[in-house]
Amino acid sequence: MALQCGIVGLPNVGKSTLFNALSSAKAEAANFPFCTIEPNVGVVSVPDKRLQVLEGLVNPQRVVPTIIEFVDIAGLVKGASKGEGLGNKFLANIREVNAIIHVIRCFEDDNIVHVAGGVDPVFDKEVIDTELQLKDLESVEKKIQKTEKVAKAGDAKARVELEILNRFKTGLTSGLNARAIEVDKEELEAVRDLHLLTIKPVLYVANVDEASITTGNKFVDQLKAKVKEENAEVILLCAALESQIAEFEDADEIAMFLSEYGLEESGMNRLIAAAYTLLDLITYFTAGVQEVRAWTIKRGWKAPQAAGVIHTDFERGFIKAEVIKLADYTQFKTEAGCRENGKIAIEGKEYVVQDGDIMHFRFNV
Repeated sequence: MALQCGIVGLPNVGKSTLFNALSSAKAEAANFPFCTIEPNVGVVSVPDKRLQVLEGLVNPQRVVPTIIEFVDIAGLVKGASKGEGLGNKFLANIREVNAIIHVIRCFEDDNIVHVAGGVDPVFDKEVIDTELQLKDLESVEKKIQKTEKVAKAGDAKARVELEILNRFKTGLTSGLNARAIEVDKEELEAVRDLHLLTIKPVLYVANVDEASITTGNKFVDQLKAKVKEENAEVILLCAALESQIAEFEDADEIAMFLSEYGLEESGMNRLIAAAYTLLDLITYFTAGVQEVRAWTIKRGWKAPQAAGVIHTDFERGFIKAEVIKLADYTQFKTEAGCRENGKIAIEGKEYVVQDGDIMHFRFNV
């Protein structure tokens, strides 16, 4: 599943530095706005200790983790919704991603220019929010104009849709993001074709200095207070520190480096895991001597859909799935051991795949 998170924020907040730490695709990081003009896409492995457990049990020829894509998008400035700066590019690029990683500067450094003249995380957040809301409002208003004509002609469905659209218009006009406007799942269909920017799930990244990596600072407190009403997660990390961690290849060296800062894992790993959760994704595994592999699916998918991620034939000709829980695999050591002890469940088309399931599919086409 090629799901993408777009890394956004004002210029010079640390987006490209963070992206470089996340990915082997190196974006240019420079002390001036718009150094990332074309969106860079980085494919990143999702850290998962369960893969290591399965590797130790199966001893396969190779291990393939699941992935998530991050897109480093050009910095936004006030007026982007009207085409200021690289606004049109920014808005077009963000429309294509599945979720937003909003990087906000929460550190002071006289050597790094801030486009607004000073560090103010609440201001930074509001600039991005406002520009995206204005663009969404423009999209909603255009659809309202078209829908009104149909509704006036007596179309009952159009009248219902118009009421929903006006609810979005009111919310966006009052400064709400579309994701905060109260509508049910069916009502969302009225705006689905608009691909609203502020309806996408968001994760906030507070880019702090090294001294604030575990405790936070006044800027982080301001940001958390601001996003509390959104029930959104705030991840603390130091992009500069993550860049240093990315240079290490040995796991023990990384652990030693992290311990010096009082950290158990890198901010990068926490961010990847949080982004994975934000997209409402889970992982299932296939395990054999040739390959142990992690597969990404949406939470709630049934067995045939999950099989289709491997190959469309698996879904089309699905017969059944054999499912082993990791705890049972760990206890009985092998697939044969699980089978002998009755720990392989035979599941049909209605089985909802659970995070961590080890699966083998039977199909016929």
